Amino acid sequence: MLTKESLQFLDDLKKNNNRDWFQENKKRYEIFKKDYHQLVSDFLDAMKPLDPSLELLEVKNCTFRINRDIRFSKDKSPYKAHLGVWMSGGTKGLNRAGYYVHIEKGASFIAGGFYSPESEDLKKVRKEIAFFYDDLEEILKDKNFKKEFGSLDINENNSLKSMPRGYEKDHPAIEFLKLKSFTATQVYDISEVTQKDFVSKMSKKLIALKPLNEFINRALDTEE
Repeated sequence: MLTKESLQFLDDLKKNNNRDWFQENKKRYEIFKKDYHQLVSDFLDAMKPLDPSLELLEVKNCTFRINRDIRFSKDKSPYKAHLGVWMSGGTKGLNRAGYYVHIEKGASFIAGGFYSPESEDLKKVRKEIAFFYDDLEEILKDKNFKKEFGSLDINENNSLKSMPRGYEKDHPAIEFLKLKSFTATQVYDISEVTQKDFVSKMSKKLIALKPLNEFINRALDTEE
């Protein structure tokens, strides 16, 4: 769990997202950072026994810098007013599916899967879905997965309007082959973050995504 003070820091940062304010509140940030890293450590302690692929992860592998990359953004706010926890067994320079926890007032969620893959990885995952749709269907029909996440995230921003090249329009996996990302998401209220069972509760939900992650990573690890 995070402390109320850490959440208040994020609230205040959102209202005062500039370098002067941040420098004046550097001590608050250091306390927040320590709290953030402890949260990540707690998640790793909870998730590693459930998914051995995470065994080698350290806190530094799962955190994000608070500085925003504003080079190509119209929003020039220098800092992130949210935090994220990313847990994936992929090695450095190797993109793989994983688990994500997002903490932001009015926009908190947990998720997993493979977000915005590069072209070659996207082709691999689509090929796996096309040839082994029965496997994916079994994963998505699992009671625990359906209870927590429903299905994969499908919306107009995450789906092609027409079939990707090389696939038939009547393929039984048509709605999944058109996806640009392969993720599943559940929203929650930020008030849960300060509850003692937050990490254990969210970990039990996240682990329902393990078969999906394994399916995606199997595709990525398969040699053409």
